[in-house]
Amino acid sequence: MELKKNPKSDLRNRSMLFFQIGLIAILALTYISIEWKTYDRSNLAIGELNVDDDLDEDIPITELNTPPPPPPPPPPPAPEIIEVVEDEEDIEETVIDSTETDAEEEIVEVEEVEVVEIEEEIADVPFAVIENVPIFPGCEKKTNNADRKACMSEKISKLVNRKFNTELGNDLGLSGINRIFVSFKIDKSGYITNIRSRAPHPRLASEAERVIKLLPKMTPGKQRGKAVGVLYSLPITFKVED
Repeated sequence: MELKKNPKSDLRNRSMLFFQIGLIAILALTYISIEWKTYDRSNLAIGELNVDDDLDEDIPITELNTPPPPPPPPPPPAPEIIEVVEDEEDIEETVIDSTETDAEEEIVEVEEVEVVEIEEEIADVPFAVIENVPIFPGCEKKTNNADRKACMSEKISKLVNRKFNTELGNDLGLSGINRIFVSFKIDKSGYITNIRSRAPHPRLASEAERVIKLLPKMTPGKQRGKAVGVLYSLPITFKVED
């Protein structure tokens, strides 16, 4: 069959292009119809809008207690004035002689120096722990400390019983057993010193001291071979017969 028209003028060759254009147009109309919005003009009254009412707002005033400012710092101390004094006085310089010996000087030989030993001072020792007890007159034949202690205690007790005034109990109105405590020291020379007494009545204490003063001079006690003071305590029991 012979074609009657020019093949270039056939519309079927551009059918795909026309289809795409139509599809784009339909999509555009659909989007516009969905997004289109309308407003009611009767609800808008532009001339009656008053903005001043919303702007007049009462702002509360908050009072703040502001602390007073700190005091100013103290002024800096005045600089110390240094007075310059002219050195007008002549200072006498001390000249130190040289200790080097001159060959011409005669060297004096030093004699032998005697070393003096300082005697050790030993404190007073109680009678119970003394190394060598004092020797009471009449106890010289005793050879050891135990015997000398026993002999001394016996001699002192006999002297106190013989010399103590037992009539004081009746004079003072005392009764029963009265205890008197006496302490004294036998010094480095053997004499009785530092007598102290304690009794129920002052006259009993005085009588005990008087009797202790009657003790004779003794051979002093020794500690580490040296004479020392020895402390002695003597309890006296005074019984008053009713």
